[in-house]
Amino acid sequence: MSTPPIIVKRVKKITGGHHGGSWKIAYADFLAGMMTFFLLLWLVSLMEPKTKAQVAAYFKKFNIFSKAGVSMLMEFHRTGKMEGPKIETLPQDLPTVKGEGERFRRIIETRLKSLQEHVLVEALETHDKKRIVKIEIMELVNKPLFKSGSAELLPEGREILKILAEELKDLPVLISIEGHTDATPTRRGKIGNWELSSARAISAMLELEKNGVPADKILEVVGYADNFPLIKENPFDAKNRRITLTLHYGSAENTQAKKKGVSPLTP
Repeated sequence: MSTPPIIVKRVKKITGGHHGGSWKIAYADFLAGMMTFFLLLWLVSLMEPKTKAQVAAYFKKFNIFSKAGVSMLMEFHRTGKMEGPKIETLPQDLPTVKGEGERFRRIIETRLKSLQEHVLVEALETHDKKRIVKIEIMELVNKPLFKSGSAELLPEGREILKILAEELKDLPVLISIEGHTDATPTRRGKIGNWELSSARAISAMLELEKNGVPADKILEVVGYADNFPLIKENPFDAKNRRITLTLHYGSAENTQAKKKGVSPLTP
């Protein structure tokens, strides 16, 4: 009795076709990831500063074990609200002028982040019990805010004044604007530091008015040349080249009376 022949069929598996295909899948995943990343950057650029701060605070304290399965974007899509850690707010018992000083510092830290080293904020009471906030807008070494020897603002100076104007235009304050130079004599013909500091103060005033600050909020515009340096131990320091905004706080009646040069208590 003859044994039937045994036939073995071998199937040759071909993965990826003639040119291979696994790399194409990986490349497609890479492109999808890049598209998602750039879409995320675009969305972040459209956010308001407050929303950006909320997102930053969310990821700063994010815990994968307590938040597993629930993303902030999924929560926003489901409820229409973005819940993140609460951003610290000012204590309610701060005196008004101190609170305003802190508010301006936070505005500068968030809205002028790349230029915040140019701005110094100080809230104080004067010897006669008047409440003021001083905002010093300073030049730095190799980082000017005006063209050299000129009253023409550079883009950085215009940006700082624009952001401050947006905050100042609705506040019940009067604004003094001072121009200051360092002790270096100017080299522009007959224009001295007195003329230059005055012209820069006027330039700052016009920039504030252009961005919405009413003219009747301006109390005075003066130039002091190099007579009141910010860095007293070095009168040639770049920080002495600055614009000083002094905000005079009080009720609307008081500020208007002060501007007219009469006592608010005058009948």
